[in-house]
Amino acid sequence: MATATDMLSRLVQLSNGLTTPQIHLGLYMMSGPETTRAVRSALDIGYRGFDCAQWYYNEREAGAAIRAFIAASSSTPAPVSRDDIFYTTKLRDNSTSYDAVRKSIRRSVAACGLGHIDLFLLHSPHGGREARLASWRAVEDAVLAGEVRMGGVSNFGVRHVEELMAAGPRVCPVVNQIEVHPFNTQTAIRDVCAKHGIVVEAYAPLARAMRFGHPTVVEMSKAYGCTPAQLLLRWSIQHGFVTLPKSVKQARLVANADVGGFEISNQDLEVLDGLDEKLVTDWDPTDAP
Repeated sequence: MATATDMLSRLVQLSNGLTTPQIHLGLYMMSGPETTRAVRSALDIGYRGFDCAQWYYNEREAGAAIRAFIAASSSTPAPVSRDDIFYTTKLRDNSTSYDAVRKSIRRSVAACGLGHIDLFLLHSPHGGREARLASWRAVEDAVLAGEVRMGGVSNFGVRHVEELMAAGPRVCPVVNQIEVHPFNTQTAIRDVCAKHGIVVEAYAPLARAMRFGHPTVVEMSKAYGCTPAQLLLRWSIQHGFVTLPKSVKQARLVANADVGGFEISNQDLEVLDGLDEKLVTDWDPTDAP
């Protein structure tokens, strides 16, 4: 069975032929000092994917921690290069002003100090059709200019995904980052993403610990010899999602990656799929106009 290190090196292929780690560290709601410590710890453990956002106000700390790790590793037997790290960030606000979004993207590139951003997402569909499409044009041009390697979206519902694809994008979104876990399975959005070759990234894959005590989760965790968190992350991985667990504690960073030692049976996957209650742990703009 795969070890934690194996799981952290597991890659998912995207529609543009590039890859991304299947497990990323989510940096949501981390203070600057927490971000610095968590990113350093995660890199030491073997994490190579990091999910940030303008709205998190920790792009500088995330980038600085990554740069420091790369520099320190240069004198070790196994140096890590910038190309070994996958860094994502997101646009705070869609805008009908193409120029405003282009400037915002450049500010994020400068803030992280990593030379380029691997994946830049529209954080939500808020703002309306004109703002979504103008913002996407800015992302496309950032990709074509080399500031960003690839673009994607977040919290896009079925209608938003279809709207973007119908517009004939020059650069297609490679991911849609949405809240998805057994208690909010988002099957309609997942289906439209599959239709267009868009990989689903699962944020809040642990349902923010709100269902760790659910009888089914508790029973299955005991049966598989894992924690509730590991069970939910394994569900995410077996569905092929890129999963984004968040923690600032080293022990949990290790445990969240140690999900390669067991496999949920197809029967139990179906049971977990059946727990859907449309649980939203933070926000849900997927039906925004």
